[in-house]
Amino acid sequence: MAVLSDIHGNIRALDAVLADIKRRGIRDVVNLGDCAYGPFDPRPVMNRLLSLDLPTVSGNEDRILVEASRRSSLSRTAAFCARRLDSRHSEWLARLPLTLEMPGVLLFHGTPTDDTQYLLTAVDPSGAHPRDEQDIRQMLGMCTPSLIFCGHDHTPRTVGLANGRLIVNPGSVGCPAYTDDHLYEHVIESGSPDACYAIVELREDGTTVEQIRATYNWDAATQEAHDNGFPDWAQWIATGKTH
Repeated sequence: MAVLSDIHGNIRALDAVLADIKRRGIRDVVNLGDCAYGPFDPRPVMNRLLSLDLPTVSGNEDRILVEASRRSSLSRTAAFCARRLDSRHSEWLARLPLTLEMPGVLLFHGTPTDDTQYLLTAVDPSGAHPRDEQDIRQMLGMCTPSLIFCGHDHTPRTVGLANGRLIVNPGSVGCPAYTDDHLYEHVIESGSPDACYAIVELREDGTTVEQIRATYNWDAATQEAHDNGFPDWAQWIATGKTH
């Protein structure tokens, strides 16, 4: 199956990833949230996702968009997107679950109980860095599936735990870098403008994971972000770096 996350309204990146998935003959696709929040008109991505009807969990910024559609938002990006969402888009986002369990697989955006927390990345005054396995296991709590899909930190990563569980983070389809001040100020950078997703194959002899990067017209995406008044997002999308 193909695992997508953190599209952030970037229809060009999403369509490139979907085309790559189709070319590979993959029919099962799941989505780990943060679908529309970004510097773009969110309607093309939302229309595509509603038509595909993929198994999808809610991301923190899906929730923020729902909240912004119901009252004023402190976030300029959320207000920009919420004004452009149709009611059917907001209603779809509002129905997304925090977690979704499929046979042998658990899906969530951040952690099983918190859409704002990174599972595989720790943040402290020195910045962002990989989280220790003991902390990961504690954050997973009583989760029993042997295969876990998470997103949120936009960092492609596959982590095998000592107890046999495998965690796959596919990175971000539509936003390869960003700055954040949740807990502490930190930056996330993929170093490339490519769209990221993962392919996970369950075999009788084990599970294989391939982290994929897909090229797309990021120059056009960058220009749209600029034109909409988001030069920071334009920088992130154009380079995969924050500066």
